Amino acid sequence: MAAILSTVPDPGPPPPPAPAPAVDLRADFAASGLPEIFDELDREMVGLAPIKRRLREIAALLLVDRARQRFGLAVGAPTLHMSFTGNPGTGKTTLALKMAAILHRLGYVRRGHLVTVTRDDLVGQYIGHTAPKTKEVLKRAAGGVLFIDEAYYLYRPENERDYGQEAIEILLQVMENQRDDLVVILAGYADRMERFFQANPGFRSRVAHHIDFPDYGEGELLDIGERQLAAMNYRLSPRARTVFAQYIALRRGQSHFANGRSVRNALDRARLRQASRLFQREDGPLSVDDLTVIEAEDILASRVFAATAATEEAAP
Repeated sequence: MAAILSTVPDPGPPPPPAPAPAVDLRADFAASGLPEIFDELDREMVGLAPIKRRLREIAALLLVDRARQRFGLAVGAPTLHMSFTGNPGTGKTTLALKMAAILHRLGYVRRGHLVTVTRDDLVGQYIGHTAPKTKEVLKRAAGGVLFIDEAYYLYRPENERDYGQEAIEILLQVMENQRDDLVVILAGYADRMERFFQANPGFRSRVAHHIDFPDYGEGELLDIGERQLAAMNYRLSPRARTVFAQYIALRRGQSHFANGRSVRNALDRARLRQASRLFQREDGPLSVDDLTVIEAEDILASRVFAATAATEEAAP
């Protein structure tokens, strides 16, 4: 009797393994809208190369963190509280605004707005006043970034009846427990901020990013001034540009110099002098150039030049 053989179809080679999940960080970066923010940063802010690089590093860290979450890799809420130190007018508030936009685009804050406050917005003048004030500010800032300028004024150990410590304790609690919904940036002079952190170690342990803002150089300040004028449809004449460069060199050596802020104030006064000069002219209608060009005389009338001349005359 012939044997009946059962045939089993040859299954052939096994199918190739499914490709491992992957993520394209560059595509994520482009889709997030961050390139627009960094392009604006480069266009609007002169210099600050190390700080711009640090912001890009933070953005890269957050992109990687977000990619890890997609694959279920264990991650905790990142600590994003920051300290910005430097002299006035070095761009701290502007960078805080950009940081809020970056965090919002990456989904780390819900709203991406910036709330800027000082001690007076947080600390009350009598018992029971500080906690409601501080909590109201935190409520407004929730979902965004809280920027506390001159943060060291919160701590006044020489005054036994000062209520700043109460605000500090509330802030520390929120910075720890609500760090997935609020980023706090403390700002001020570097030496005073260092003393503040020494006196309040709870802040230092909660602040992950310490960023120092250097003073601008003379060439950078001139560039800042010309950009400020261009934004208002003004420009410096060639002679005025030379004189304004001299003004910056002199003003930087004087007290209370505030970098870009001082430049803006100087140009506002130059515009006032230009307007007065044009109003007093009696030689016919004004042209577009008349209305848009700042002349050397509009800058030379500054007290900075007068004070320098007086100092030179008084010198032996």
